[in-house]
Amino acid sequence: MSDTQTTPSQTVGPFFAIGLPWEDGHLIVDEDVPEAFDVIGKVLDGAGEPVPDALIEVWQADPDGRFDHPADPRGAVAREGFRGFGRCPTDEGGRFRVRTVKPGPLPAEDGVQAPHLNVSVFCRGMLVRLVTRIYFADEPGNAEDPVLLSIPDPARRRTLIADPAPFGYRFDIHLQGDDETVFFDL
Repeated sequence: MSDTQTTPSQTVGPFFAIGLPWEDGHLIVDEDVPEAFDVIGKVLDGAGEPVPDALIEVWQADPDGRFDHPADPRGAVAREGFRGFGRCPTDEGGRFRVRTVKPGPLPAEDGVQAPHLNVSVFCRGMLVRLVTRIYFADEPGNAEDPVLLSIPDPARRRTLIADPAPFGYRFDIHLQGDDETVFFDL
């Protein structure tokens, strides 16, 4: 009989914590941008328990609806203090915070997309990232957004809506369970 032990064939861990986060990664805009606000929330598992080792990645348009990316056909973003991208690890309570500004509406093939943040979630036990969006509850364009309207159940659409709060907006990400956030298959 051998003294060696079987090891898991798929080890998934919080290895992204080694190189992906950076000190001011939660700042999608500089702290002192006048219209900046925070989006604060938690990543929760299927039992409603916090996920302390997740990483939230956010990519967004600027207030004019343009991305800071060379492939944006409307031209490069020239807004002082705007990165358009950020990464934030969750803390021991599953909490995350990003500092941002409200993006502008985006043109789409089938209408106009309401202002939103594109979000990827990485965490233990997942071999691929989860992709979702954060919309803002006080945006009238939500009622016409083609992506939100593609979700047939209004209760499920609600899982993509951030609520206003004194600091900006509150948004929790539920990985499973009754309140599971809508994730997109990209």
